[in-house]
Amino acid sequence: MIFFFFIIIYLGPIVLMMIVMCVQIKCFQEIIMIGYNVYHSYDLPWFRTLSWYFLLCVNYFFYGETVTDYFFTLVQREEPLRILSKYHRFISFALYLMGFCMFVLSLVKKHYRLQFYMFGWTHVTLLIVVTQSHLIIHNLFEGMIWFIVPISCVICNDIMAYMFGFFFGRTPLIKLSPKKTWEGFIGGFFSTVVFGILLSYVMAGYPYFVCPVEFNSDTNRFMVDCRPSDLFQLQEYHIPAVLQSVIGWKTVWMYPFQIHSISLSTFASLIGPFGGFFASGFKRAFKIKDFANTIPGHGGIMDRFDCQYLMATFVNVYIASFIRGPNPSKLIQQFLTLRPDQQIHIFNTLKAHLTERGMLGNGEGV
Repeated sequence: MIFFFFIIIYLGPIVLMMIVMCVQIKCFQEIIMIGYNVYHSYDLPWFRTLSWYFLLCVNYFFYGETVTDYFFTLVQREEPLRILSKYHRFISFALYLMGFCMFVLSLVKKHYRLQFYMFGWTHVTLLIVVTQSHLIIHNLFEGMIWFIVPISCVICNDIMAYMFGFFFGRTPLIKLSPKKTWEGFIGGFFSTVVFGILLSYVMAGYPYFVCPVEFNSDTNRFMVDCRPSDLFQLQEYHIPAVLQSVIGWKTVWMYPFQIHSISLSTFASLIGPFGGFFASGFKRAFKIKDFANTIPGHGGIMDRFDCQYLMATFVNVYIASFIRGPNPSKLIQQFLTLRPDQQIHIFNTLKAHLTERGMLGNGEGV
């Protein structure tokens, strides 16, 4: 599985996005099939059909938003795409309403409560699987390092927690997972933090990993090429006096991203496992060992990705809160779609603002 992970990284961001979508569909299918197997004897009308229809609707909404956001130039250039983009949310809502009405029409008097259970089951599954897989793709567009480092930290924590628990484990951690121990939990934490710092140092030096994934309208291809931001430039940091006497260094050269990686690896090792505990509780509730038997010896795809979805949400929130700033290229793209009078108004407003701040002389400009 690790070898396969390296292969898809080598194939680039587009293949990664396709893999994410395939994983999303398979995870959705595994959870929906659990509900169907539990309640299939009741012969609920349209249950599976409506579940897959809602999956289609939600994917259409999310991926439509992504296409409009990241393929803005292409969308504006093609008339059919421009129309779909303009009315995208209305179309998405209309599609969802069709499914909603189909569900209401499918209600059977003797199965009302059960049908509403399954309606809620489908929507919670969509929230857990589809929404969070969409966030993974958004993280990818920020640069593959925001995809690879968090996923690798979760994998590292899983392996190291098992190793420490196997050799040193004595104290049970949580009843939902009897084999988990405090020794494994703590050992996995420190190992993951060190691993995250080292992996970040290796990857931060390559533009292929750190540059945002952008669509080049001239070549109609994705492009991963840029001048790395300050986040991925080596900087000198002063070591606290308390530690200087221990390690003998006064300063250390690091990438700022390595500091952020500590937050990512800390979440992966302290909070991420709760995604696995949640999945364990879910399986115990329905008296099943695994979500499926897709991977021999490992269960289903969802068994392998139960912690990754929680991690993806954290990374997306972290980027939005502490990393991402205004994107000039997107602002320019939106500016160019305005009417000429709106463009002139914005130009005059910006010119007056820059002149007032002394950044533009009174005689400069138009």
